[in-house]
Amino acid sequence: MALVLCTGVDRLLIKTRQLILQNAGHKVVTAIDESAVTNACRQNRFDVVVVGQTTSTTVKRQIMSIIRRHCPTAKVLELYPFSMGRVLDDADAWLEVPADVPQELAEHVTALSPTP
Repeated sequence: MALVLCTGVDRLLIKTRQLILQNAGHKVVTAIDESAVTNACRQNRFDVVVVGQTTSTTVKRQIMSIIRRHCPTAKVLELYPFSMGRVLDDADAWLEVPADVPQELAEHVTALSPTP
């Protein structure tokens, strides 16, 4: 089980991702903007951070900067739509996704999680 920070701008997508990850046994904290990401990182030591696919390029980069500054040991999984492509060159993993939530999300997060 990993402690996961799930970020993004679409509350419905974040909630759906949260449910998928919790059903896979992970503990999930959500954050909808950079301020919430900063606060979450100050209060927790995350294993994995999921950066949502509907987040703009600029905001994705800002979130990545916050993560690397405040949660340097966290693995970052960038979700991205085919039309946008990968934005975060220094992410630890990427998952191309459709407009909704990918079913492979939990598998990717588990693969990035530390082994017990």
